[in-house]
Amino acid sequence: MKPRAKEYGTANLIGRNAERLRKERRIAQKDFIAKLQIFGVDINPTSYSKLEGQLRCATDKEVFAIAQILQIPMEELFRPFPPEK
Repeated sequence: MKPRAKEYGTANLIGRNAERLRKERRIAQKDFIAKLQIFGVDINPTSYSKLEGQLRCATDKEVFAIAQILQIPMEELFRPFPPEK
């Protein structure tokens, strides 16, 4: 059986890129959340999952912290995601 494609919302522009970049660096979601909390971002796993799924807005503080943790410019999070085939 073919795995079901993940569906994304439209509440933010950075979720898919944040997820892709985190996975490329092989950082588990729970570890990434711990790093965000060290940066002062009060976030729980459900809330972060919704951010990656583009089901809720991302705050400026979250965008900044995500970019810092991934060691990328914030603009990288806003790059258009390639369309699905």
